[in-house]
Amino acid sequence: MSETIAAIATGQQPCAIGILRLSGDGVCAALDAVFRAGNGKPAAQQSPRAMVLGDLLDETGQVIDNVLCVRFPAPHSYTGEDCAELHCHGSPIVLDAGLRALLAAGCRQAGAGEFTKRAFLNGRMDLIQAESVVDLIDAETAEQAHNAVCQLDGALSRTVARIYDGLMDMAARFYAVVDYPDEDIEDVQREQMLDTLRTAQNDLETLVAGFSRGRLMKLGVPTVLLGKPNAGKSSLLNALLGYDRAIVTDIAGTTRDTVEEKVSVGGVLLRLIDTAGIRSGGDAVEALGVERSREAAKRASLAVLVLDGSRSLTAEDEEAISLAEAAPHLIVAVNKSDLPRRLDVGALADRFDNVLSVSAATGEGLDALAEAIAAQFPAGETVGGALLTNARQADAANRALSAVAEARSALRIGMTADVVLTDCEAALEALGELNGKRVRDDLVETIFSRFCVGK
Repeated sequence: MSETIAAIATGQQPCAIGILRLSGDGVCAALDAVFRAGNGKPAAQQSPRAMVLGDLLDETGQVIDNVLCVRFPAPHSYTGEDCAELHCHGSPIVLDAGLRALLAAGCRQAGAGEFTKRAFLNGRMDLIQAESVVDLIDAETAEQAHNAVCQLDGALSRTVARIYDGLMDMAARFYAVVDYPDEDIEDVQREQMLDTLRTAQNDLETLVAGFSRGRLMKLGVPTVLLGKPNAGKSSLLNALLGYDRAIVTDIAGTTRDTVEEKVSVGGVLLRLIDTAGIRSGGDAVEALGVERSREAAKRASLAVLVLDGSRSLTAEDEEAISLAEAAPHLIVAVNKSDLPRRLDVGALADRFDNVLSVSAATGEGLDALAEAIAAQFPAGETVGGALLTNARQADAANRALSAVAEARSALRIGMTADVVLTDCEAALEALGELNGKRVRDDLVETIFSRFCVGK
């Protein structure tokens, strides 16, 4: 018997539709206590997966809303248990009253991610698919959403399962060798095993290599805006975000600390970091801000060097240039194109590959900047959910790859079967952690704690 859990599955802000979700053995009993169907039938007699119009009742039996109810019998439901949803008008008051009525009817408040956790524990999805649910909820770009929904559909899980099944079949052969030492492995079998290991190694190398792209896709490209005070860094940050996030004044040194925001520019998710203007002197607080700017520059994948086009280059500009050149990717944005030009843009073009003229004040040149950023980080071919997106997945894949490489090397140099078998089992253990076949209870709790209530 599974406890019946209930939760508000939609946000807490007023909206058109709000959803109350239930799962567990007592779903029908709970529905009969809070839902009065227009056709007069009890919940258990309603057609599965069909919307039924009726009244939502509070703890005292009074009508609080006209709602639609839909029931999903086990095992063909999200969690694998009896499930149901009540689709209400999206008033937080109505949803709270409905949830109180469900709790009074014997349901328990669902914990964070408990619906998806039950789906995982009941075999409705593996751990990769479960993690993709929260990735889909948190998606900030179309590419993130596409990767997450493909993982939810099982694209990555099928790859991992193929590797796992191949290694398990090979391990079974080695168990036979260990159990029956007088039986030799034929050469054709050895070649088949080497081929299995080679294929597994190639597949795992592809997964591991894709993690860096997946991490940037999910977290955003660390992008630092560098330049001397009053070059227009904060104005450019605000222009890219579309609202005034950073304070902008004519006073040099207004930005005294790093300011970080995420924004999609040219289809690329950036983790934009506005920095204190690079210069010597200033008070102790500004000096600390400049030092933080230097540290941010060291960690950035992309530096956008902001120069004041209405002034000639200065020693402070050259200092900012030196910091920016250390980044793997660099774009020079000559700002204030709306003012008379005094900076020699041609000379800059001789020094740098990507030099653009922009105006943070008017928006001129921002489209060209977006195109330049997109060119620096091309999306590449559609990966269809093949990208690992978190450190847990990458760690498990790396350990599996290392073990497969060791097994392949051991088999090639003629090591005994038990040595190869040990490496195969290590790879299987790591792959089991990746998709949840062999995962610790405490790790499961940690993973699902990232979810929101009702999912």
